[in-house]
Amino acid sequence: MASLKVGTVGEYLREQRRSAQLSLRQLAEAAGVSNPYLSQIERGLRKPSAEILQQLAKALRISAETLYVQAGMLDARERDELEVPAAILTDPSINERQKQVLIQIYESFRRENAAAGESRAARDVAEAEAEAEEADRPQGPAAVREETGK
Repeated sequence: MASLKVGTVGEYLREQRRSAQLSLRQLAEAAGVSNPYLSQIERGLRKPSAEILQQLAKALRISAETLYVQAGMLDARERDELEVPAAILTDPSINERQKQVLIQIYESFRRENAAAGESRAARDVAEAEAEAEEADRPQGPAAVREETGK
């Protein structure tokens, strides 16, 4: 597990809270944490657990994964896989059902493209093996005599 970037997640939480136009007290109440504890997280004095980050994410209506990335709990590869779903989940112009449908479609496209990529890779390997086999065959008049038996 990556080390926790406390200041980064606290600053990010503060930005999200302000953009949601919530006071510290309102967010603390909605997330079920104490006001002083949330203040300490925002100032980088406390390290929130994954559970607390999940509660805060729910209260802010953002994905918990977004906060995990900010906290350094997810690595870059995992972050790349989560960027689109996180953006979808934070869009206030669509409802929750629409968000879930979009994420399902996105994930199905990723699976389909991964399977197609695996098929292409297998086809490329087969072609390379056939070319190597062809290159190993003898060439010239002796090869013709060998193949025809004359």
